[in-house]
Amino acid sequence: MNFSFLSYLLLFLLTIIVEILGTIGGFGSSIFFVSIAQLFYDFQTVLALTGLLHVFSNSSKLFLFWNHIDWKLVAWLGISSVVLAIAGAFLTTLITFQYARTVLGIFLIAFSILFLAKPDIKIAPTLFNSVAGGALAGFLAGFVGTGGAIRGLILASFNLKKNLFVGTSAAIDFGVDLSRSIIYLDSDFLENRMLWYLPFLLVASFAGSYLGKQLLEKISQESFRKTLLIIILVMGVLLLVNLDK
Repeated sequence: MNFSFLSYLLLFLLTIIVEILGTIGGFGSSIFFVSIAQLFYDFQTVLALTGLLHVFSNSSKLFLFWNHIDWKLVAWLGISSVVLAIAGAFLTTLITFQYARTVLGIFLIAFSILFLAKPDIKIAPTLFNSVAGGALAGFLAGFVGTGGAIRGLILASFNLKKNLFVGTSAAIDFGVDLSRSIIYLDSDFLENRMLWYLPFLLVASFAGSYLGKQLLEKISQESFRKTLLIIILVMGVLLLVNLDK
């Protein structure tokens, strides 16, 4: 694919927007970045950029929230998440683009319908649910590029304080995103000509998170969350009806 200056600028602005949406919606930016970027870039490039975006984002969170991490939960969810993320990322090197796009579309539709129908859905905070949920979230992150919402649902069941939630989630996500990013890069998912863009990806992730935090204080998170779920549903449908394009 020929990446022009306009393409890089569009990706930069897109990254800021999805970081804002992810912060306000509470699902994380990957579900928006992967689904929207799919409309402009090839699936493998999107996976690589998403993984690196989250490595940058979670690195900053680890630095800021290092003293607010529940290492027991990191072990419960983190080990299964990383193992299955590696498996999912490796599978992307074997599965065709169209099939992977189909899985992503189905996941977005199912995810949005579930949370629209059951906005207060909860999962019991058991060891089995933690390990199984971490495994599912990790696999989805590695294979379709997004799984943080599932992991967030699991962590929410433990009623963690805000700082503890953010720190623990970042510790788990960092291992998942670093491991899958290594596989993506080793499989040449990201063209060399795009490597110079990575510093801008870092800046966009910080800027979007900051702006999202500021906006969250001024609007209703729940109403905006419902709007985002509808957008996700539409994105999933568009992916399925445009598989031949």
